[in-house]
Amino acid sequence: MSITKNYSAMRALHSFYHRKSDVWRHRAERHVLHLFHKAADGVVAYRDFLGKNGVDHHKVNDWSDFQHVPVIDKKNYLRQYELKDLCWNGSFDKTLVFTSTSGSTGEPFYFPRSEELDWQSSIFHEAFLRYGNTKDKGPTLILVAFGMGVWIGGLLTYKAFEMCGHRSAYPISILTPGINKKEIFNALKNVSPLYKQTIIVGYPPFVKDVLDEASAQGIELEKMNVRFVFAAETFTEGFRDYLARKARVDNIYRDVFHVYGSADLGTMAVEMPLSILIKRLALKHEHLSIDLFHDISKVPTLAQFNPEFTHFDAVQDELVLTGNNVLPLIRYGIGDRGGVFDFDFVKQKFFDNGLDLTEEAKKVGVLDCLFQLPFVYVYERVDFATTLYGITIYPQYIKEALLDKDFDNLLTGKFVLSTEFDEMHNQYLKIHLELQKGIDSSCVNDSIKHKVLEQIIGYLSLKVSEFRELKSHLGERAHPQLKFWEAEHPTYFKPGVKQAWVKK
Repeated sequence: MSITKNYSAMRALHSFYHRKSDVWRHRAERHVLHLFHKAADGVVAYRDFLGKNGVDHHKVNDWSDFQHVPVIDKKNYLRQYELKDLCWNGSFDKTLVFTSTSGSTGEPFYFPRSEELDWQSSIFHEAFLRYGNTKDKGPTLILVAFGMGVWIGGLLTYKAFEMCGHRSAYPISILTPGINKKEIFNALKNVSPLYKQTIIVGYPPFVKDVLDEASAQGIELEKMNVRFVFAAETFTEGFRDYLARKARVDNIYRDVFHVYGSADLGTMAVEMPLSILIKRLALKHEHLSIDLFHDISKVPTLAQFNPEFTHFDAVQDELVLTGNNVLPLIRYGIGDRGGVFDFDFVKQKFFDNGLDLTEEAKKVGVLDCLFQLPFVYVYERVDFATTLYGITIYPQYIKEALLDKDFDNLLTGKFVLSTEFDEMHNQYLKIHLELQKGIDSSCVNDSIKHKVLEQIIGYLSLKVSEFRELKSHLGERAHPQLKFWEAEHPTYFKPGVKQAWVKK
């Protein structure tokens, strides 16, 4: 790692702690406009796209003008041009790494990236190491339990932590078992005890499986000072509380790091202690939740971003991002729903609701993490949900219901939702549920089924006003039908792949 890169990392981390909200805003606008004009001149495909849409980039002079630049996406831009033409100067004449989208919404797309995105990701990961007092806790083992194939999560995480280790005083060791549970358990048994702390990195449902099975493998998580890094999927605050309960997490604000990333632009935003605090307080204060997220039925992922790495806007509740890569993306619709606001907006909304953000941070011991980076909030995608009589049913509702501690030894928390029809063509919601290892579906009696069903109905009724209304009209016909499956059954719960929460 060069001295220049080390100095740049120090400056980037310093800006997290010291740069004010209005400074972030002004620097972001200047940076994004510069990138836009540079891409309009230096990227063959983008120059052609602007021309076809009647945009002369020389006439885009300020932030207001930029808001009228057309949005690009995979359909109208990425799949319309040759891959080389989408890149700077139409060339691959440099060292690149390719990673692929998951293909969950269509044909996979292959994104090239340079070391710059790895470096940007390392800044966020180093911030996580710093505010977790890693240096004081001694040597740290990083277990990367993401798939290590063509997908970005495992490779990017490995590179980010490797860069942190090379440029800093943190004694970091990295082991990459991927999604091989046997290797993960071997590492937790034989390697983790040699370290002061272990950071487990992975896909939330998969890591939950590891935690649930750890005790049976003779692993005492509570002695390992475990921390977590997650990505690839949103999770609820109930899930965070579950981690604290299961793994004896020291501090839910400092020890659980959630990355909002993509193959498109790497690590785009991250949950930091402040965003976790805001999210948890929004759950307790209905009016604050409405002021911030315009919705009380569910609370989104809330993350902070460095707009000089990846910048976010929202166009009619659709997130639009701008970021530099080998393949630069300008006002790119990534397909996620959500919104954007800055630190000053949050502070004012807290004041309007009789809360002091600084005092609340002091109460939970994260005053040193009051970073004034802007925020992006992200909801589950509509195309990753199902419907019941026109009501959108998101997996998040069911996930939260199943995290009840009474189900810890019964269910893994993984499930598949589908909308079905009976012989009379009446619509109903079906939920396929995965049992913990060692439990046969024949052991699930009527009493257990009733208890799980009541929990799900109760949570849906609490969170979804339309479901309450539907239930009052349809009675039991509004109740989901449950089917229980043995652990890792290949029909819905094949191990080693990303969980499909909805059957289309």
